[in-house]
Amino acid sequence: MKVYDTFELPPDKRLLHKRAVRLEWLTILFFACAVALLGVTLGQSQAMKAAWIEDMLGLVPPVAFLVAARYRTRPPNDNFPYGYHRSVSVAFLAASFALLVLGGYVVYDSVVRLVKAERPPIGLMELFGFQFWLGWLMIGALLVTILPAVLLGRAKQRIARELHDKVLFADAEMNRADWLTAAAGILGILGIGAGLWWADAVAAALIGVDIVRDGFRSTRAAAANLMDNRPRVVDGKSPHPLPDRLLVAVRDHEWIADAWLRIREEGHVFAGELVVVPVEGTDRLVERLERLGEWVRAFDWRMHDLVVAPVTRIDADRSE
Repeated sequence: MKVYDTFELPPDKRLLHKRAVRLEWLTILFFACAVALLGVTLGQSQAMKAAWIEDMLGLVPPVAFLVAARYRTRPPNDNFPYGYHRSVSVAFLAASFALLVLGGYVVYDSVVRLVKAERPPIGLMELFGFQFWLGWLMIGALLVTILPAVLLGRAKQRIARELHDKVLFADAEMNRADWLTAAAGILGILGIGAGLWWADAVAAALIGVDIVRDGFRSTRAAAANLMDNRPRVVDGKSPHPLPDRLLVAVRDHEWIADAWLRIREEGHVFAGELVVVPVEGTDRLVERLERLGEWVRAFDWRMHDLVVAPVTRIDADRSE
């Protein structure tokens, strides 16, 4: 029996992961261009500033994903006997906390400007002998960033659910926040053009609140993962169904009278302990336990590391 092995995704999931890596490189390229474009057209608009900051922030999740991808498959060693799977969880926490902190900054800066009743000037500029309102240039820059963010976010969400990758899902949420930010920024700039001086700061504050909401939710989920909470689906809305399905399937073995299962998340994969009460008189127990461990690993690709042990009885509290 192998004590441990290097985790590899199944062939179909491996292809999805390679696609996710390509999407993250495209995301970095997109946000680098968006930051440069918005930086050129920034002006004095608070909403534009918020969108610019969020685009810079948008670089954090894909970078965290790519770094984690380099570490997660490294084999266990003396210093890290459980391997490096949790590099994905650490990356999830880093990306989520970045969302929370910078979202808070956007809200604070916008509220201060609103309280001070600052009126951002958006003047005119001359191009090829024609004068036009700078706000149109800002709106054009924001419109350019909307469609790529929508497409990238939708593509990542589907792959994140297939791979059980919460870093990728957080990045998809970041892309969603990005196009919402651009839309709110456009409304803020149009508000300035209509003489509503407060529209810009209000739009920026709403952007910041949305970022803080996503950041708080993701940071809480990332911290809970590191505290070995019950596995949940990638969007965090419900417990993951795999532990319950697996326990029911284990109890269906004719030589097992009862069983108890405890599972935690380690990045893409699950690990934990399974204790079973063998039926009295069960022969070749060690061999059966080894085969049960192999069967569990084959039950679902996420089940990477599970300790199987026999006990005489189970007194666990099964209350929810």
